[in-house]
Amino acid sequence: MKRILITGEESFIGTAVYNWLKQYPSDYQTDIISVKDNRWETFDFSPYQAVVNVAGIAHRKIKPKLEPLFYQVNRDLSVALCKKAEASGVKQYIYLSSMNVYGDINEVITKDTKPQPKNFYGNSKLQADEILMGLNSSTFHTVSIRPPIVYGKGCKGNYPLLEKLAKYLPVFPDFPNKRSILYISNLCEFIRLLIEQEDSGIFHPQNREYVSTTELVKSIAKQKQKRIYFTRAANPVIRFLLPRIRMINRAFGNDLYDSRLSDYHNFSYCVVSFQESMEQMYPTQKQ
Repeated sequence: MKRILITGEESFIGTAVYNWLKQYPSDYQTDIISVKDNRWETFDFSPYQAVVNVAGIAHRKIKPKLEPLFYQVNRDLSVALCKKAEASGVKQYIYLSSMNVYGDINEVITKDTKPQPKNFYGNSKLQADEILMGLNSSTFHTVSIRPPIVYGKGCKGNYPLLEKLAKYLPVFPDFPNKRSILYISNLCEFIRLLIEQEDSGIFHPQNREYVSTTELVKSIAKQKQKRIYFTRAANPVIRFLLPRIRMINRAFGNDLYDSRLSDYHNFSYCVVSFQESMEQMYPTQKQ
């Protein structure tokens, strides 16, 4: 049995990973702690084989006054936790990074794509990745996971906004973009496999299926039994605004990983399809 410590108590992903590993009581003994104060500094890491750090600053407006906080939590705290794990004899440290390290490039991200963050959120994650990879060794394995948008019941970030749009808008653009997304159960299984295989390195998990923003809104509306009219009338305007307005770019630009970059054990971590994920999120509203 492996003992796993999750840092990031009360977080959406931390709670999900904790509950996921609890499904395997004969394989994992899992604990979760908060790192919002300094109490973690005196917490004993030595009994654990792996530490999974999902604590971080995200889903907040990128205001200049918050820049020091982003680096303090996303980089400095993450590195400090990693060094404590290493000093305590932990064998593996897993860090939740972000697809934002690549910025808004509107191209397929491949193994040759160089990170180029557009703000200090992405840069704080990238700097943490680089430092953590420098701590990797034959006896201490470090992992950085760069997921795309993670969604699931109770998630934060862009997905709840799409839910609101699907609930209130009578009309929505039918625009053909492609996006990588990752259902929370698939991320949890991915992390479990990383622990089981004792992997190291940088990883880019995603669902098997790409989706468009239109498909996301359409699927949410269908599960909620909400009628929306989808039109291509605004597509020329959207194409014109894509390189000019970041909000339009984030909503309708391409944002995807090359599937080969995410083919970890033949996508065996994708235990839930996109359609199944929609049904799981809205179980009382299935048609």
